[in-house]
Amino acid sequence: MLRIVTIALLGTLFFGTTAFAADAVDGTWKLNVAKSKFSGTAPKSATRVYAEGADGMTLDQKLVGADGKEMSMHVSLKYDGKDHPITGNPDADSVSGKAIDAHTSDFTLKMGGKVVGSVHRAVSADGKTLTVNNKGTHADGKTYDDTLVFDKQ
Repeated sequence: MLRIVTIALLGTLFFGTTAFAADAVDGTWKLNVAKSKFSGTAPKSATRVYAEGADGMTLDQKLVGADGKEMSMHVSLKYDGKDHPITGNPDADSVSGKAIDAHTSDFTLKMGGKVVGSVHRAVSADGKTLTVNNKGTHADGKTYDDTLVFDKQ
């Protein structure tokens, strides 16, 4: 009986600690423009900073467009399937997300409650590459299907 209780406790500790492990996307990522594919004009640069906190994950993105104009975006979200506000994104005002596994997440972008896009985000097994597939419709009605590749900094 003691053996069963010990195994159960060790199993709980093992699975409990992995459940609280840091998200694979946590950290700073720089856009690799050469490896990325854009349906429109490619930006000059972009940096994403993901930070995990008690209230979920935050994403702060700085982007420099082809025209040199800088844009910033911020979102705080939990992988709970509920809508969370986005600031600085002209194409969406909220996002909901769910974790598929430790390295993969899917998101739904909305504007005024209407679905306008989707995001599939995956971190490579070695943790050095982040690939973000964005599909949807811009606020001006043009569609996009972009694959952004980021390198861990």
